[in-house]
Amino acid sequence: MVDQHYRVLVVEDDPDVAFYTRTVLEKRGCIVTVIPDPTLARAALASFEPDVVITDIEMPGLTGLDLLDQIRAERPGTPVVVMTAHVSIDYAVAALRSQADEFLTKPVSSADLISVVTRLAEESRRARAALPHREVVLAIGAHPDDVEIGVGGILAAHRAAGDSVTILTLSRGARGGEADHRQDESLAAAELIGARLFLEDLIDTQIVSSDPTVGIIERVVCEMSPTIVYTHSNHDRHQDHRAVHDATLVATRAVRTVACYQSPSATVDFRPNRFVTIDGFTETKLRLLGCFASQAGIRDYLEPGFVLATARYWSRYGTGLNCEPLEIVRDSADVSVSRGDIAAAVRVEKSRQGRGETVV
Repeated sequence: MVDQHYRVLVVEDDPDVAFYTRTVLEKRGCIVTVIPDPTLARAALASFEPDVVITDIEMPGLTGLDLLDQIRAERPGTPVVVMTAHVSIDYAVAALRSQADEFLTKPVSSADLISVVTRLAEESRRARAALPHREVVLAIGAHPDDVEIGVGGILAAHRAAGDSVTILTLSRGARGGEADHRQDESLAAAELIGARLFLEDLIDTQIVSSDPTVGIIERVVCEMSPTIVYTHSNHDRHQDHRAVHDATLVATRAVRTVACYQSPSATVDFRPNRFVTIDGFTETKLRLLGCFASQAGIRDYLEPGFVLATARYWSRYGTGLNCEPLEIVRDSADVSVSRGDIAAAVRVEKSRQGRGETVV
C-alpha cells in the first residue's frame, strides 16, 4: 500500500490503458492526472509537478521518447516510466538511451506498476529534499512579450535550476495586435519553459497604478508566495509600464527581492546595477520571443540579431558573453542563478544546437 499521496502524470492515448493505470494508482493513494494528448504534457508538467511520469511510446503527434527528451531538458530530475505493447530489444534500447528510469511492457500487472511508481516516487522526493533552497519567481509585465523581452533568459535559467516560475501579464495587448492571437502566443511562450501563466484583461494603454492593478498583483502574490519578483522599470516612456512598476512595488511589500528589467521603451535613465549572465540560454530566449509571431516584422527589437547584440552589450558590465540587466529595488536574495545548478541544462541546449534543431 502506498503511504504517501504520490503525484503521477500518465500520458496515454489508449483510453482503456489510461483508465486501468489511473484506477490501480488511485486505489493505492496516488494523485493521478491523465493526458491523452502528449503535446499537452509539458503544460501539465508545469502545473501538476508530478513525482513520476508514465508515458506510452507510440502516440500521435509526439512519441513518448520525444516527450522524454523534453522532460529531461525541462525537469531533469523527474522519473519517467516508458510503457509499450511491443516487446522489443530495439524499443528497450531506445528508451534507455533516452534516459528512461523504467521500461515496462503491456499488459502491466498492478503489483509491478505500484512497485515501480512507489520506488521511483520515493527516490524522487528524497532527491528533491536534498537539493538546496529553490526560488519562487514571479515575472510581471503589462503586455504579452514584455517579460520575455526583459528577462526571458533569466527565467529560462531559473527553470533549469529547478525554480518555479510564474508569469503575470496584465493585458492582452490589444493595441499591438489581435488579443486572441496574443493570448495564444503568451500561452505558448509560458509552456516553452514550463512556467505558469496568469493572463489578465486590463485595457491596453489604460493600466493604472492603483486598483484594480494592485489588487490583481496582490492576489497572485498571495497565491504564489514569490521570493523574487521581476517587473518593469519606472524609467520608461510607456505609461502602462510605469503604472505596473508602481503597482508592483505596492503589492509586493513583503517580497524579499524585487528587480526591474529593461523594456524597449526604457529611457536613458534606466540604470541597471545587476547584470545576470544568460550564457547557455540565449537560444531559449530567442525561441520564447519567436512564439510572438504576430509581432514579427513590426517590432524590430524582437529580431534575433538585435536581441543577441543587446545581451552581448550588457555583458561588458557583467560576466560571460551575454547578460540581462536589472535595476535592483529590494534585495535579500541572489537573483543570479547558480552555474552549478544550470550546467546540465546548458549541455542539453548545446547538444540540441549540435543536432541542428531549428531555433525560431
